[in-house]
Amino acid sequence: MTSLLQIENIHTFIGQFHILEGVSVDVPQGNITVLLGRNGAGKTTTLKSVMGITPPREGKVIYKGEVLNGKKTHHIARMGIGYVPEHRAIFKTLTVKENLEMAAREKNDLKNSLDLIFELFPDLKRLIDLRGGNLSGGQQQMLSIARALVPENDLLLIDEPSEGLAPVIIEDMMRAIKRLSDHKTVLLVEQNFHVASKLADSYVIVDEGHSVHTGTMADLRNDKALVKRFLGVA
Repeated sequence: MTSLLQIENIHTFIGQFHILEGVSVDVPQGNITVLLGRNGAGKTTTLKSVMGITPPREGKVIYKGEVLNGKKTHHIARMGIGYVPEHRAIFKTLTVKENLEMAAREKNDLKNSLDLIFELFPDLKRLIDLRGGNLSGGQQQMLSIARALVPENDLLLIDEPSEGLAPVIIEDMMRAIKRLSDHKTVLLVEQNFHVASKLADSYVIVDEGHSVHTGTMADLRNDKALVKRFLGVA
């Protein structure tokens, strides 16, 4: 299967702290790949390294065969990578429509993407004129992902989409992301193993800044000892 994104043995520092000490991830085109690991393992830093927010000092990040190292974040985004950070980075004083308009890179981006956005997140259609700050946590998360769908992105990096959401909202989010994978390739960070195990096709476990295990999610679901060892889930 063709790899859309390859992360090859990257080392990333934040200030003087060596956060990633050798992380490798292969993201097959058309799949959902999830980064798993305990808090502080380096999962979010891996996504930020791809985007050039915390550029790796060693190793390579390759997207569609092109090395991303040294490129500015806005250049990487224009290559077709959408980034959905944790904590729902939306403009709370702007309406849903204005938030979506702000995400456009080209004149017709929003017009061309609205059908898909409303198919995945029908609530946003009826809330289109409501300010972001008046949305529920789940609706804000929907809007955050929808913003990454406005430009013509082939790869989405989504960080902790279920964080802080009620179980019923998580189920809705899971269904939307699963349907989203019919259209986009997804690299996901998800702390909730139940959510990750239902969504992902493949996984990479990150532990103390290293990628330590990778494989199919079907195999991981059956490996209780590995899940317990690295994720603390019985």
